[in-house]
Amino acid sequence: MKCNLADLNHKNVAAGIASGLLAVTGPPVIILEAASKGNFTLTQTILWMFSVYVIGGIYSIWIPLYYRMPIVGAHSITGVAFLATVTAQFSYHQLIGTYIISGVLMLAVGHLGVFSKLIDYVPKQIISVMLAGMITKYMVSFVSSIHQLPMVGGIAIVVYLIFNKKKMFVPPMVAAILAGFIMLLLTQPLSVDILPAGFIVPRVQIPEFNVLSFLSVSLPLALLILSNDAAVGIGALEQNNYRPPVNRIVTLSGAFSIITSFFGGQSANVAGMMTAICSDEEAGPHESRYMGAVVSGIIIIIFGLFSWRLVPWIQALPAGFVSILVGIALLGVFGNSLSVGFSKPSMKLSTAFTFIIAVSNFSIVNISSPVWALVVGTIIARYVEET
Repeated sequence: MKCNLADLNHKNVAAGIASGLLAVTGPPVIILEAASKGNFTLTQTILWMFSVYVIGGIYSIWIPLYYRMPIVGAHSITGVAFLATVTAQFSYHQLIGTYIISGVLMLAVGHLGVFSKLIDYVPKQIISVMLAGMITKYMVSFVSSIHQLPMVGGIAIVVYLIFNKKKMFVPPMVAAILAGFIMLLLTQPLSVDILPAGFIVPRVQIPEFNVLSFLSVSLPLALLILSNDAAVGIGALEQNNYRPPVNRIVTLSGAFSIITSFFGGQSANVAGMMTAICSDEEAGPHESRYMGAVVSGIIIIIFGLFSWRLVPWIQALPAGFVSILVGIALLGVFGNSLSVGFSKPSMKLSTAFTFIIAVSNFSIVNISSPVWALVVGTIIARYVEET
């Protein structure tokens, strides 16, 4: 593994910056949302932020340098969106246990070489619709918050649509969030009452394991990461004429996620959209695009190292603005989930049931609705609609 600085150029640096900003703008707010619902302490929240960004950043530097491919590492935004719906149902230490098991599942899937078979068994439409149903309430809050903060939300949406229309290299989500921040600072003063005394030293968290948390959290979390991150990232690499080591990428995502879990985070895995940005032809010559992933990793690590200072500032944001940020961060995920989920006419019944169950936010025998949505949707798709 050797870093050749001569491979740096303005195109892969720009791709790396865009990729890094994608990771450090919207997702941290969703992490704070999930931590707040789970009543995490400030220390636990900072450890979560620190672990996913620092270890995810290490993944994003080491793996690209080793394979000379733009394999970007981060954590899963869809995974965090899912966790925001279940953190209130389990204790902090039980959640740590679920993260570890989720990483073990990914490691096993990669090591055994059954990635494609697993993804094929649970139809991608069912996983996408389940995700869309889970985050529907965030999109509803998003619209309500724009009504509360019309100037901030309105400018953010306009910028999002313009950048989406013009196909600019800066991702629409990043541009919209930055525009929203500027408008917020111009219209509302921010105050931070409490700052941590100093840098919080990372330390191993003690996990708790049980069957219920495995079914409710570990299994769907692993499926979301594999389908919405690993499959997307690997697909982007192949589309751009790379030959990625598929099983090793999944195995390493599991291994890095296990390490991350012991320090309070849910995952550190190959990132779908970020890999797509850094592997695209706009990221420069084919043989040097891997440096874009390295640049992205450096940005992510820096964010993680300073999370002890950044978290209190993010927590000081108005609730309405947080809902706007969450909505913008999930807008692309939501639209893509609906598009993929309802793309197959022969699966109308299974996708309808999946969406309704995921939206309903109920639990049976303490197993949450996203799990039931996956089970019911897959059964109907496999044995009723015969897809």
